[in-house]
Amino acid sequence: RSSYSCCYFVLPCCFFDFHGKYSRRQSNKTQYKEYLDFVAQVGFVCGFHVEEDCLRIPSTKRVSFIGKSRTYPPAEHALIDKQITQFINSRRTCAVATCDRRVGFKHEDHCDGLCEEAGSEPPEDDTETAGTIWMPGFQPREKVEQIRNCASLPRDFVDEVVLNVANLLLNAAPQKSCSDVQGGNTNTWNQGESLSLREVAEHLNKETLKKLKNEYGGLQTLLKNNHQVFEVLNGRVHIRDWRKEKLPSKTKPEVKRRLSAEAFKTRLCWFFIHHPDGCSLPSEACPYAHGTEELR
Repeated sequence: RSSYSCCYFVLPCCFFDFHGKYSRRQSNKTQYKEYLDFVAQVGFVCGFHVEEDCLRIPSTKRVSFIGKSRTYPPAEHALIDKQITQFINSRRTCAVATCDRRVGFKHEDHCDGLCEEAGSEPPEDDTETAGTIWMPGFQPREKVEQIRNCASLPRDFVDEVVLNVANLLLNAAPQKSCSDVQGGNTNTWNQGESLSLREVAEHLNKETLKKLKNEYGGLQTLLKNNHQVFEVLNGRVHIRDWRKEKLPSKTKPEVKRRLSAEAFKTRLCWFFIHHPDGCSLPSEACPYAHGTEELR
C-alpha cells in the first residue's frame, strides 16, 4: 500500500489475521494450506501477481510468496486502495463474529476469506485513501516485548515462594506417607498434602500476590515453572515424587545412559537441600545433583 512501485516477500508462519488469530473455515484442507491460501489472497486483493516459491531451509513452513508486479495500471491505485480498506474491514467483521457467536454472521464457503454482516455492506467509516492513516486506532506491539511468564522474576523471590509453598504442603494435615519400595526398604518419605491453588494463595502475603498478579498465569505459572518440586493437576498443587516419574529406559546402551546422566546433572536437587527427609531417590538415580560436587 505504501506505493505503486512497492514489491514484497513474505514467509507465512504463525496463523494470524489482521486483528487476531486466524480462524479456520475449511475442514477439507490442512490449517497450513488454508492459511497459505489466505496470505496469497491478501496479495491478490492488494493488486499483485502473486508468485510462490519453496525455500531451501530446514523448516516445515518454507512456502513463500513474492509480489513483484501489479495487476492494474497506476491510474487505478486509489480505487484498489479503497478495495484494500474494505477487505481489511471485512476481516475485522470476521474477528468480531468469532468473539460473539450470538450475532448473525454468514461466511463464504470458498477461500476468498470475505465475510460480511448479514444484510449490510462492510463498514465505511474507516475507509482511507493512499497517503493517509490506513487503520485508525491500530495499536502495534511494544518495541521491547515484556516477559511476563514469571521467568524474569528475581531468583531470590522465586526461591522464597517455592520454599514457602513446599513447607505449607509438608506441614498441612498429614496424609499417609509414600513408602520407598525400592529394594524392599520400608522407610517413609513425606510427600505432604495437596492443596488447591486458592488455598495456597490464601497463605501467601499480599506483596507476593501483587507481584504474581502482574505475571501471566500468576502463582500457577510460577509453580509449573518449578516442576522439579511441584506438580499442578486439576487446580491442585502436589509435591512431586520422583519415584513415580518415568526414568530413562534401561534398554539404552550403557554409553548413552552414562552421557544422558551427565547431561542431567546441571542443577542441584531441591529435595536434597530443603526436604526434611532429603531426596526420595538415591544419588545415582536422581536427575539432579546431590551436592555441588556432582554438578557437570
